[in-house]
Amino acid sequence: MKPFATVLEAGTSLTNKTGSWRIERPSYVNRLPPCNKACPAGENIQEWLSLVEQEKYEDAWREIVKHNPMPAIMGRVCYHPCENACNRVVVDNPVGINSVEQFLGDMAIREGWYFAPAAKSSGKKVLVIGAGPAGLSAAHHLAQLGHKVTIKESQKKAGGMMRYGIPQYRLARKVLDAEIKRIVKQGVDLQLGTKVSDLNVLMKEESFEAVFLSVGAGKARTTPFPTEKDTRVFDAVSVLRDMEGKDKPDLGKRVAVYGGGNAALDVARTAKRLGAKDVTIIYRRNREKMPAHDFEVEEALEEKIEINFLSTIKSYQGKKITLEKMALDKSGFPQPTGKTERMEADCVVLALGQGVDAELFDGVDALKMEKGIIPVDEQMMTAQEGVFAGGDMVSSFRNVTISIGHGKKAARCMDAWLRGQKGASSKKHDLASSDRLNTWYYEKAPRRNRKLADPAQRTDSFDEVIKGLSQTDALSEARRCLSCGNCFECDNCYGVCPDNAIKKLGKGKGFEINYDYCKGCGLCVAECPCGAMEMTPEEN
Repeated sequence: MKPFATVLEAGTSLTNKTGSWRIERPSYVNRLPPCNKACPAGENIQEWLSLVEQEKYEDAWREIVKHNPMPAIMGRVCYHPCENACNRVVVDNPVGINSVEQFLGDMAIREGWYFAPAAKSSGKKVLVIGAGPAGLSAAHHLAQLGHKVTIKESQKKAGGMMRYGIPQYRLARKVLDAEIKRIVKQGVDLQLGTKVSDLNVLMKEESFEAVFLSVGAGKARTTPFPTEKDTRVFDAVSVLRDMEGKDKPDLGKRVAVYGGGNAALDVARTAKRLGAKDVTIIYRRNREKMPAHDFEVEEALEEKIEINFLSTIKSYQGKKITLEKMALDKSGFPQPTGKTERMEADCVVLALGQGVDAELFDGVDALKMEKGIIPVDEQMMTAQEGVFAGGDMVSSFRNVTISIGHGKKAARCMDAWLRGQKGASSKKHDLASSDRLNTWYYEKAPRRNRKLADPAQRTDSFDEVIKGLSQTDALSEARRCLSCGNCFECDNCYGVCPDNAIKKLGKGKGFEINYDYCKGCGLCVAECPCGAMEMTPEEN
């Protein structure tokens, strides 16, 4: 006769049924990881990190490109708000999500991975104006949905501000070209050097049924100050754009950059690589108020770029700049002090922000810019029926990640509109905040950071400054993910249940609770490391 314990089936108990004792019951839930919520492109970050952890690298890449068709680019230029939101910070340091994304994007280029075949042709013709991140993203998703897509781009090469605004030391052009080529290879008709002057006429002549406007913020803002006739004043947008031509800009040996954003950092570091000996950034507030990202400021300082804080340009005459010192008032706004000083410079580069050229909208009465942007509704449609917009045109928060997210959302809304439907807004799960986790279950694990080229050597060329992770390091980073809010089958609930009320359903299928035997003690919920269980009042 078999011992009594061996004849019990999983999910049964040695005790009597206790379900009637409960005032609360445990249940499994799925919560929204904070990294997913923070991603402007809407990536399911936790899912693709899980696939990397299982060494399913191509599957992980395919999960990313459901939302973002340019992971190798994003892994280089995204300012990773996902990492700022990562719950791992309560244990040690955030997961290096951005670096793992770059690893996958680079692997896809090396291995020649291409997108899955597009859906059956819809027979619809769609126009995208602008081949920047928003336009390329929209074109990809529209092509995947079966639409015939044409992109018209005024520049000689595609990429928009990714090419004409981001220096090569941050984004290698072979990477940019590879990811654009993959999008175009789906059958997208990319027409370069083609400026659209009359949108209404174009739509009628070429029978486009919907349009996505994605003109980048390529128009520099300036500010007046006294100068002499022969003084050399440039704008950052033009300098960075000219870097893509054969004749590089001649900025001289002493360069002053006026501004404090990322463009100011980019053009200052570019000047160093062009041979400038002394590069100074002039910014009218202090470092705490500087809009540039802190890591970029640090890299610039490592490259011996000076930053003259609390200063503004009063005049630039000959090769002498007169600076006025500023002081911040109680609200943090800079006020003049009347104190001045001088510095010498061969040129001044203005990096004071950018705007969108509104010439495209001439003659289209419904398209009017308000405070520098085009108003759109929740479906990304402008006031003109069938004309959608995204990227720099509709947001003052201008970066590649936001633009890629706009392209995806607009494509889905355009698809619904073309089919006579309305784009559905998906309901999101509750946030998996850090207070829902049992972080003491997680051991500290050192973060594997990407390595930077030596500061003394990196200004000698435009080679990329940041190097990608090795496969071993990418795998280690993925395994640091806490799986916030979603069960990863650690078996804690199964092990701590005193009533044997939890049953395993098999790998990848999770668990179920036999409520006949669960008395609602809550141990399983208390011991869930990732916050994937909750107690709810028992229904009468």
